[in-house]
Amino acid sequence: MIPTRSYAAQDDKSDLAPWNFERREVGPHDVQFDIQFCGVCHSDLHQIKNDWGEGIFPMVPGHEIVGKVIKVGSHVKKFKVGDLAGTGCLVDSCRTCANCQEGLEQFCQNGMVGTYNSYERDGKTPTYGGYSNTIVVHEDFVLHVSDKLPLAAVAPLLCAGITTYSPLRHWKVGKGHKLAVLGLGGLGHMAVKFGVAFGAEVTVLSTSPSKEQDAIKLGAHKFVVTSNEEQLKSVAGYFDFILDTVSAPHDLNLYLSLLKVNGTHICVGVPPTPYQLHIFSLIGGRRSLAGSLIGGLPETQEMLDYCAENGIVSDIEMIAMKDIHQAYDRMIKGDVRYRFVIDMATL
Repeated sequence: MIPTRSYAAQDDKSDLAPWNFERREVGPHDVQFDIQFCGVCHSDLHQIKNDWGEGIFPMVPGHEIVGKVIKVGSHVKKFKVGDLAGTGCLVDSCRTCANCQEGLEQFCQNGMVGTYNSYERDGKTPTYGGYSNTIVVHEDFVLHVSDKLPLAAVAPLLCAGITTYSPLRHWKVGKGHKLAVLGLGGLGHMAVKFGVAFGAEVTVLSTSPSKEQDAIKLGAHKFVVTSNEEQLKSVAGYFDFILDTVSAPHDLNLYLSLLKVNGTHICVGVPPTPYQLHIFSLIGGRRSLAGSLIGGLPETQEMLDYCAENGIVSDIEMIAMKDIHQAYDRMIKGDVRYRFVIDMATL
């Protein structure tokens, strides 16, 4: 077994604190890489607090993981020692269902294996995430990371990046489309970058007037303060797509009114309570309400390669491991531009 250092929550009432455990030995098809940086996702906080259901404790969060390969199994063909590597939100799936066969492992019909707060395929071995110094993953769920980009800023691409890239690609958002990005946070700022890169006209919808300059710097063409009735009226029935990244309660009916006929509202944020939806918000313009969840392994690699070719990374603020709870507090307040990344050398 491989001795591993981490920060873990022992239960849903306790703070993250140092915890030692053991990773499995590197098997024939496994890759071990030492974790250099791990992004901080809003879902990390939700899961250690049991906001999404009963968690598996002790829990080591973290699913935006990048580092350097230090050992490979005897049958591994895709990686060698010294390669840069990454792992995102999943570390296994059944491989055999129709969705897995299509490279949609995130929708595995037999249940994907999450990078943390999940069980391996044996149904009893817990998975532990990236707030740790090393990780062992089957090579099929390890991603190649380019050395062209700053490694720390690549880490959030493994969740925030693919969560926004995937729906924009699925709905073929690009030239000639008017795209609204609802919320300018960790997900939203990546949605702006991708939307602009794909050729769409991008408008940021935000409750925070202070974020207008940031939105324009990121490449957005317009900025609308959602509490300003005049500004909202100016974009009524205007958008082909709204990519909704907001994880706080908000009125879907208001935003659906901003879509054209046949427009689509795509949810990637996860609010804590169910939406109240008036069906006339949909049938009044043959509008669609949709959702999307990360991406499969092929698409995630495609996204990383696209980012390397086009110089796209996350805007990050580096933190030490010991400052994680201060970072969570700031994340809740929206006080981060735009993703915290843990320097794992501080573990």
